[in-house]
Amino acid sequence: MPVVTSTEMFKKAYEGKYAIGAFNVNNMEIIQGITEAAAEVRSPLILQVSAGARKYAKHIYLMKLIEAAVEDTGLPICVHLDHGDSFEICKSCIDGGFSSVMIDASSKSFEDNIALTKQVVDYAHARGVVVEAELGRLAGIEDDVNVSEADSSYTRPEDVEEFVARTGCDSLAIAIGTSHGAFKFKPGTKPQLRFDILEEIEERLPGFPIVLHGASSVIPKYVDIINENGGDLKDAIGVPEEMLREAARSAVCKINIDSDLRLAMTAGIRQTMAENPSAFDPRKYLSPARDNIRELVKNKIINVLGSDGKA
Repeated sequence: MPVVTSTEMFKKAYEGKYAIGAFNVNNMEIIQGITEAAAEVRSPLILQVSAGARKYAKHIYLMKLIEAAVEDTGLPICVHLDHGDSFEICKSCIDGGFSSVMIDASSKSFEDNIALTKQVVDYAHARGVVVEAELGRLAGIEDDVNVSEADSSYTRPEDVEEFVARTGCDSLAIAIGTSHGAFKFKPGTKPQLRFDILEEIEERLPGFPIVLHGASSVIPKYVDIINENGGDLKDAIGVPEEMLREAARSAVCKINIDSDLRLAMTAGIRQTMAENPSAFDPRKYLSPARDNIRELVKNKIINVLGSDGKA
């Protein structure tokens, strides 16, 4: 089975009131952990690659690893560019075999966002590739994305119909209170998402797939392991999983998860090195890291996304 687009995935997810997990990948162990978990519970998948991941691992290496995962699992897997910030990087990924790209022009004016998004859509659709766009700006830091709290903004529901109609995008990432990175909310505050904005967007765009970025929950057990072994994540607060499950029952068809994967992998490595400081075989500390990712993704699929058994 070749890589697939997200079109059919999103149609089924919208109708079935669940979401597809979009997991960021950087190396072999992360890809194996994600796809092995999905294969075990028979879930469709989106494996997404950031510009930073392409620089780190190289496009061709990641594509070959994903192709191996498709062959190994037989799962429907969509390969997606996360936060492409230019036509050039979107074009490169489309030409290089990605089945989906995100053009993030949310930092630009409304008209400039439309113009750049439409340019990418026209190129992608002519080649059978789907496009995710973004309205509103999430705060936080992740790879090349760096948006201060002052520069962040919620998505304006009154803009979405015009934006989708004029760009022809296939899905829309919105800002309703999530953020990139592990520190999503201020210490002492109650995590809250603007479900009122989501509901209004759903009413304005019936049947249209919505995307939620910055949706890691910052799993406490992994944070604790990291903090116990030299980390400094004591004030890290993620999005409660029950909120994400509520979102997955609505128009949100794609939920992005990156920080949780980083935390799970780092916790596995730090714990192994703490228990055996003389370890120098990468297989000895990368295997527990991969196991953590497998456990994390399986939990997300079953208890948050609701996509188990949908492959």
